[in-house]
Amino acid sequence: MKIVRFVKDWTLPVAMGMGTVLYLLFAFVPALDGAAMFFSPIAEALLPVFMFLVLFVTFCKVDFHKLRPVWWHAWVSLFNLLLVGAVMLVLLNLPSGLSPSVKLLLEALLMCVIAPCAAAAPVVTQKLGGSLEQMTTYTFLSNLLTVLLVPLCFPLVENGTGVTFMAAFVRILYQVFIVLAVPMLLAYVVKHYFHRFHRIIVSIRDLSFYLWACSLMIVTGTTVKNIVHAEAPAGLLVLIALSGLAVCLVQFALGRFIGHYFGRAQEAGQGLGQKNTAFAIWLSVTYLNPLSSVGPGCYILWQNIINSFEIWQNRKKSAK
Repeated sequence: MKIVRFVKDWTLPVAMGMGTVLYLLFAFVPALDGAAMFFSPIAEALLPVFMFLVLFVTFCKVDFHKLRPVWWHAWVSLFNLLLVGAVMLVLLNLPSGLSPSVKLLLEALLMCVIAPCAAAAPVVTQKLGGSLEQMTTYTFLSNLLTVLLVPLCFPLVENGTGVTFMAAFVRILYQVFIVLAVPMLLAYVVKHYFHRFHRIIVSIRDLSFYLWACSLMIVTGTTVKNIVHAEAPAGLLVLIALSGLAVCLVQFALGRFIGHYFGRAQEAGQGLGQKNTAFAIWLSVTYLNPLSSVGPGCYILWQNIINSFEIWQNRKKSAK
């Protein structure tokens, strides 16, 4: 029972630890080579399934009549845009003779700020007692902002990628639609037309949270794989990781500062700080230097340490 309680209390660190250990076992134990080749494609296929289920279960609990923009959405979006603009300004004005490592570091930081709000942010916000509807609305707005920014920024950063505005726009819009819109539409249908099934889903406490922990375990294993196989100096990787930590702390703190003026510090903090890092990793590998994916990869660790601390604080406060 103590083990079960520990897993429930520290679900996110346990999920990240298991993802790390499982990858290292399959990668460095020769006897498990066959199993690694068998499970690798299964894990890749399961990740989008888990993300889909997380959103579907979360949206089943949403009051769709309350999905409307509020003022903190506008201010958080504005500051997110300013952060992206600041990194882009530095990137586009780098001296020609500067080390490529500097550009790589800045690309990694760009991915940590241009990434949209995580699809799991409403799950954490609800667990912390925040507004599920406001966070769900902001998640859509944040993803739409990313859809507009990526096709504009990436061709300027990597001139040789051959990314046209419409090609990038349509491809990313398709990804956002599959990840966000389809589970929402399905949840709307289930909530309004399949009442018995809907009651079963919402009756299972923290179902979306534990589904998200499963997806986090897979993403963590993928992140460790990218870091282990990164062809870059260890010092540069450490610098990218520490820079990601600094950006993570700034975004969470800035979000909470903005939300404080609207009585929504928790929601705004999660909105600006919790990023869809799996999506950011895909963008990095597809359009930029693949090593820049180490930035959002490490960001996974930092944001979930903060989430775990917030959940621990909330649980402690509830106990009192």
